[in-house]
This record gives sequence, structure tokens and C-alpha cells, in this order.
Amino acid sequence: MSSISKQNMRASLNEREGFQVWWRLLRPHTLTAAFVPVFIGTMLAATEQSIDGWLFAAMLIASILIQAATNMFNEYYDYVRGLDNENSVGIGGTIVRDGVKPKTVRLLALTFFGAAALLGVFICIASSWWIAVIGLISMLFGYLYTGGPLPIAYTPFGEVTAGFFMGTVIIGISYYIQTLMITWEVVLVSLPAAIFIGAILLANNIRDRVGDAENGRRTLAILFGHVGSIRFLSILFISAYAITIGLIIFDVLPFWSLITLLSVKKAWQAVQGFINKKEPLEMMPAMKATAQTNTFYGLLLGLSLVLHLLFPIG
Repeated sequence: MSSISKQNMRASLNEREGFQVWWRLLRPHTLTAAFVPVFIGTMLAATEQSIDGWLFAAMLIASILIQAATNMFNEYYDYVRGLDNENSVGIGGTIVRDGVKPKTVRLLALTFFGAAALLGVFICIASSWWIAVIGLISMLFGYLYTGGPLPIAYTPFGEVTAGFFMGTVIIGISYYIQTLMITWEVVLVSLPAAIFIGAILLANNIRDRVGDAENGRRTLAILFGHVGSIRFLSILFISAYAITIGLIIFDVLPFWSLITLLSVKKAWQAVQGFINKKEPLEMMPAMKATAQTNTFYGLLLGLSLVLHLLFPIG
């Protein structure tokens, strides 16, 4: 691609040079998927006892580092396999458009994993060394998501893998390191968050469906087709909100958690944003709305737990 074409592509994606290159590499719109579960798990623990602020901070930073490293491995391996090019939408573009060396991206990813591991040692010392085992497994799957001989992201299991590890596992760890126990209620509360995180991946795959199919991927979006994928995304959203309401009815979540329904508007915008859209660039607002749904839901859920502490109802 000529330098003029690259400039046009950057302009259409509102990409800038300098620090923005490295910021895009992190794919900041995905990092809320790392923050939200830690926040939810910690606030669940806070409803039962006081929390350790240092443990919360360490877990939060480690989770964000692992998510960012996973994004970098995604950027690196998609480039190595020839899946990304100068016209690819939804990537950092640091390699194909900004000229950052692939080995630099890989080294940064490994560095972030290393930093997360050091924070993990601190967390283990303060809680349990079983966290190290779970953390290492999570990092392994973060690598295997786009690395290894058969990347998970190229299969129909990407959404469920991301939802489980970035939702249920992180919420569970965040709760455990504060309380040194785990309950079925925590697992149940994690389900909507896991679904919303899986929805982010589904939205990404809906946008990239055509190009992914041409490159041999077999994601759910490819198997379901464009219309079927939008319907499935709708089902995921409805299921997450239905589970939330059910948990409120059965007193697993407090009455205050009804405020999570304020995020429904973003979910609606996400679904509507995909309808009758064909080009990846046209679907970017819908993907952004999907990520925002997860963010707003998670923040509102955490806030509802704080409100329950301050103003208990029932």
C-alpha cells in the first residue's frame, strides 16, 4: 500500500501517530473487559467484609496487563499468518500501518505477561498459591487465543473461552483473594458478565466475518451468517439481562441491581448497528456499543452492590 493510501486509511479510522500508535496497540476499547470483572468480584467481596485496596489494585492491573498482552499476541500472530493488512479494520495497525517491528510487539506482550506474573506473586503471597495455577492457565489460554497450531480465535469456541476466563474466572479470583472462599452465588453472578464479554468477541467476529471466512477461520459468526449472528447477539443480551433479573428475584443480587437495566439502551444500539450493514467500517459503531454495554452493565452492577451496602433494601 502506498504512503498516500495508508494516510487515507488512517484518516478514515481517525488514527494518529506518536503515542497514539502504542495506545492503539493495547486496543483500549477491550480493556474494560478486564476492569469490569475485577470490579464486580471485589464489590461482591465488599458486601461481606472490608476489602484490601492493595489486592484490588494488583488484581486490576494484572488483569489489564493480561488483556493487553493478549491483544498484542493477536496483532502479532494475525500479521504472521497474513490475516492482517493495511486495510484491516479493528486492529491496532501498529505493524501493518505504522511500521512497528513484529518482534517488538511480541516482546511487549511477553513483558506485559511478565509484569502480570510478578503482580500474581504478590497476590499469591497475600492469599493462596492456588491463584498462581489459575493465573498461569489463564495466561496460557490468553496466548493460545491467537497463538499455537490451532488458535482458539479461529474456531467457534472463541466467545465461550473469552467469557469464561475474562468473566467467570476473573470475578471468582477477585472475590477469592479478598475472602479466601468461593460460592455458587459468585459463579451465578459472573454469568451475565461472561456473556457480555463473549458478546464483544461475537461483535468483533460479525464485523470481520467475510475476511475471516476467506482466511479459513470458522467462527460462530461465519457459521451463523450475518443475520443469524445478529439474532444470536440479541439472544446473548436477552439472556444476560434475564439472568440478572432472576438473580434479583431469588435474592442473590440486591434490589439495587435493577439499575443495570439502564445499559439496555446500549445493547439495543449494538444490535441495530449491525442490521443491514455490510462493510467493516460501517459496523464499528455497533462493536463500540457492544463493548460499552459490557462496561455500563459492569459499572452499574458494581455500583448497585455499593448502594446495597450504604442503603440496604429488604
